[in-house]
Amino acid sequence: MPQQAVPQQAGRQQVSRAAAPGARGAPARPPGSAAILRWMLENVVWFWLVGLAIIFGVLNSFFFSIANLQNILIQATVLGLLALAVSMPLLVAEIDLSIAANLGFSSEVGAILVTSAHLPWWLGMLGGVGVGTVIGLFNGICITRLRMVSLIETLAMMIILQGALLAISRGKTITDMPDGYNWIGQESVFNWPLMPVIFLIALIGAAVFLRRTVLGRSVYAVGGNAVAAATAGIRVDRIKILAFTASGFLAAIAGYLLAAWQMAITSNQGNGFLLYAIAAPIIGGVSVFGGRGHVPGILGGVLLLTVIHVGLSIVNVPSFYVDMIGGLAIFVAVAIDAVRVRMSSTR
Repeated sequence: MPQQAVPQQAGRQQVSRAAAPGARGAPARPPGSAAILRWMLENVVWFWLVGLAIIFGVLNSFFFSIANLQNILIQATVLGLLALAVSMPLLVAEIDLSIAANLGFSSEVGAILVTSAHLPWWLGMLGGVGVGTVIGLFNGICITRLRMVSLIETLAMMIILQGALLAISRGKTITDMPDGYNWIGQESVFNWPLMPVIFLIALIGAAVFLRRTVLGRSVYAVGGNAVAAATAGIRVDRIKILAFTASGFLAAIAGYLLAAWQMAITSNQGNGFLLYAIAAPIIGGVSVFGGRGHVPGILGGVLLLTVIHVGLSIVNVPSFYVDMIGGLAIFVAVAIDAVRVRMSSTR
């Protein structure tokens, strides 16, 4: 009997130790469930996109027509390039509010070079894109060298560019651009518009840059922890300047494509794009706190917002409700991003 009591007592101690965690609190969540929840939060944009596409398709069969799909791709091109432009500063934990104004101003400059200075259309296009790129570079220098807050500096730049656009256009709309200037916005291949190909090239280029290059990985490092990145030898200021320069370049490309598609440039060109350009990458998983995000998610956010706009107009929802729903999407996106950040910090 004494020899049997020892193993029984040891067994009771093992059982009590095994039961101890349950006694101290609720049962622990299975390890896989947290990973699944994180995966769903990272890819929630695609669930929304599929669900809304099905709903709009049921409400109006025209939604799945070839003509409407082409319309979605064209509208997603300009918004998508702006979303990529916003994402670059966001990834380094900064923000650029001047991208939409940059879009309008740089496209106006390009059009004036063609219509008033009578330069070749391609030279005018390069001039406009160059101006937009320099604006992004200037933003980056002000933020890094002068230690200006990116939110305020780019807000001031936005107001300056909006006023400059109104001043040089004198409130008039430019419509006499040559066919060469408008070609990319009107051309199609096998009855499919050519303009979205530019967006596809930009997506591939951004993905390769961010994931396959040293500079791209440095962008994530700076956004994740600028102090640690500097300690590791990364030139933080140069990376931020690069991010803002890329932002200006992409915004200028978007401006040229929008002008070529509309075959006109108005005195308020670009108005209405900013909030949705910010919302798209955040919905797609780019963190407002920097250091996290990927190109497929940005694409998903762009397609989701474009589908919302196109779908609501197809089912005859009044336009003022569209803005309200867009604002709601931004709110939900920021809330989901906060949950993602909290979950990643508790891993």
